[in-house]
Amino acid sequence: MKTILITGASSGIGKAAALKFATAGWNVIATMRSPEKEQELNLIDNIFIVKLDVQDNDSIQQAILLGIEKFGRIDTLINNAGYMVIGAFELATSEQISNQFDINVFGVMNTTRAILPHFRQNQAGTIINITSTGGRITFPTCSLYHASKFAIEGFSESLSYELISQNIAVKIVEPGSTHTNFVAAANVTVNPDITDYDEFNKIALENWYKNDTMPSTPAEIADVIYTAATDESDQLRYMAGRDTKVYFGIRQGDSDQEYVQHMRNSFIPQILEAKKISN
Repeated sequence: MKTILITGASSGIGKAAALKFATAGWNVIATMRSPEKEQELNLIDNIFIVKLDVQDNDSIQQAILLGIEKFGRIDTLINNAGYMVIGAFELATSEQISNQFDINVFGVMNTTRAILPHFRQNQAGTIINITSTGGRITFPTCSLYHASKFAIEGFSESLSYELISQNIAVKIVEPGSTHTNFVAAANVTVNPDITDYDEFNKIALENWYKNDTMPSTPAEIADVIYTAATDESDQLRYMAGRDTKVYFGIRQGDSDQEYVQHMRNSFIPQILEAKKISN
């Protein structure tokens, strides 16, 4: 029986993935910052709930050790824990910027680095990094989030080459819009002394929600993650979600400037029109 460790398993995609793998007969180490609050996963025999905060290296090391002690070995790591800052970049605080990268980038790197000695010793293992459509496509008001996810796309791709030498696979799953509270729980950039972005933020977010017509369920994304974990091919990227395929198709099918113009027309047409009139 294989064992998987999942970060950010308390809700959304992480919880759906824990349930998917447990149902498929895997041992699941479901990690989260507040395991004492979990009311569902702790009722399933082959799920082991462990505290892990990706901003705390000691908790990362401890969770891995406890998982190995419980099940003997870990075969797959899913770096799923994530955080989103939304809003105009200039309004962001230093703390928001640090948290965006501490969780989405350094958290992934530190968890990966912590498990690599175990995988090297076994000369086997799979690392699945959950990025986003936003790791290759950008939307207005999400510059910090995109920066973090673009970073993990590049990190994962390059890491995949070097870990071939250790018989360790790296895979990237790119979810699109999903029925979770992830966006609703996003940390919003606000500076009461700067109001110049108010109209832009309002327009961009309204158009974002208007264009968000193809969200997936967490279970649908979990199905793709399971495919990535059990696929023995050397495939690197797995698109997850109908909108992901649509946006990637536009980006790959058009020239770079045509793609950029398409996104501007879709998400900030009023801003473009106002700029045209003022000129």
